[in-house]
Amino acid sequence: MDNTRPILLELISAANAVDYTRLTHSIMLMMHQKRRSLALRCSLIRLCFAAFVLMGLLSQASCVPPNATQSLIEISITVEGLTQQQTIPPGTTVQTAVEKAGISLNPLDRTDPPTYSVLTDKSHIQIVRVRETFDVQEVIIPYKQQLVRNEALPEGETRLIQPGINGLEEITTRHVFEDNLEVSSQVAKTTVVKEPVSEIVMVGVQTPFATLPIPGILVYLTGGNAWTMKGSTGNRRPLTTTGDLDSRVFSASPDGKWLLVTRKTKESSADVLNTLWVINLEDENPTPIDLNVSNIVHYAGWVPGSPMTIAYSTVEPRSDPPGWQANNDLRMLTFNAQGVTSQRREVVETNSGGIYGWWGTSYAWSRDGKQLAYARPDAIGLVKLTSGELLPSIDIIPFQTHGSWAWIPGLSWGADGESLFTVNHVPLDGTISAEDSPDFDLTAVLFEENRAFSIFSQSGMFAYPKTSPWISENRYKIGFLQAVFPDQSESSTYRLVVMDQDGSNKETVFPAPGLVGLDPQEIIWSPAPLGDTGLFIALTYQGNLWLIDEHGQHTHQLTGDGLTTRIDWH
Repeated sequence: MDNTRPILLELISAANAVDYTRLTHSIMLMMHQKRRSLALRCSLIRLCFAAFVLMGLLSQASCVPPNATQSLIEISITVEGLTQQQTIPPGTTVQTAVEKAGISLNPLDRTDPPTYSVLTDKSHIQIVRVRETFDVQEVIIPYKQQLVRNEALPEGETRLIQPGINGLEEITTRHVFEDNLEVSSQVAKTTVVKEPVSEIVMVGVQTPFATLPIPGILVYLTGGNAWTMKGSTGNRRPLTTTGDLDSRVFSASPDGKWLLVTRKTKESSADVLNTLWVINLEDENPTPIDLNVSNIVHYAGWVPGSPMTIAYSTVEPRSDPPGWQANNDLRMLTFNAQGVTSQRREVVETNSGGIYGWWGTSYAWSRDGKQLAYARPDAIGLVKLTSGELLPSIDIIPFQTHGSWAWIPGLSWGADGESLFTVNHVPLDGTISAEDSPDFDLTAVLFEENRAFSIFSQSGMFAYPKTSPWISENRYKIGFLQAVFPDQSESSTYRLVVMDQDGSNKETVFPAPGLVGLDPQEIIWSPAPLGDTGLFIALTYQGNLWLIDEHGQHTHQLTGDGLTTRIDWH
């Protein structure tokens, strides 16, 4: 132990001096003393470890100055015009400093700097008290005046059909105050409490057009209202005066007793584009009947042979162009004279509709109601009524419109109920894509022979063929529109052409050469001849209703308001 004592004293001295070099040297010297026992060596190791710990503690203690204290910083806070001084520890946020000062912040209050900011010495906090108030004001909505042109009244004569009633709306205004000074005022909400009712005034615009006797009942849409002529072109009366018919559907029943129309919705709605209604043509003062059907764009029509039964196809409104996504379905319903509907059923289920199916599908019944044809952008065919299956007859090359619309060919059944007339899109050599071809041919589909063939080349995409009633045994005619510029038929005007069902005896009947052409439209044949003159065709020309005989020798303008858009005749 005599040799160990100096080493231990050296260890303690090195530890007190925090001298790691001396301490390490002493440990190494001690460990090389071979004569020492294992137990003694272990004791020395524990002593060395304690010395190291002691040195660590002494080293840390030497880094901290005696009697150290944390310094505070000074800040100021201004609120509601008063400023107060505060002392806070460094690293304090605005939120903490305000709370320490006993100041409560309201939800709208604002601080500068923001509440999450860390403050430094001499910082200043500005608190702005913010509050808001709302006031509601009632404002009168003046009613509008709606003029309805009536060609049955003498020029300049007026009649009040519906008195106007002002509406009422509530305007809620939000006022914002900062430290009790108003800094903004704006309308937060407008609520229509009562819709205004338009004043409807009927204005006479009687024109000197010749009066003609006509068979059946002719209905036409002008200025958003339905009108009728019965027995004579001079015997005309309005069926509606609301001006809200949207012209999507305008179809008289085969028996001439009802009119099927679509109306705009009174209130703007993202879920409803329009609604489907019927009007009793035999009622002197008819009230439209709501069928509780909405969103009709491409098709709604009467089912021949089934009185008071209609078929229709629906769409789903969308915010993107064209404003809907077609369901490509077909539904049927029957109604009674009071408008109660029954026997609702689905014939064709909702489906994709093929290429460009988002646009929609159209349908056409044969005159006996036994067959139903369909047309969509990529096909024409028949609907199997028992199962709703679509049976394609012609695969059509879809037309690339390069826009938010798609082309659907028009359909018309022959008087025999076994042939169908339509328009086919045909390819053109030299075009980059068949879908860009400008060529369209009037085409006949013979179902018994299971074949289709062109009967008039380059008719234009909007030919809209329409077949006449029987003229004689096994003979009827076809009227259609031919594009003035067939290679630009999308934007071209058209001329009326009439020919026999086999494509023979073609005649261009209206308008005369040199006059402005017709806008694309569906023409309507008279249900029977007009005296000895033969069958007539009703159409619109420059916004007016005209009757043209099948040879174009007799033309009669019936209206002069320039607002006529749709026609039907039964």
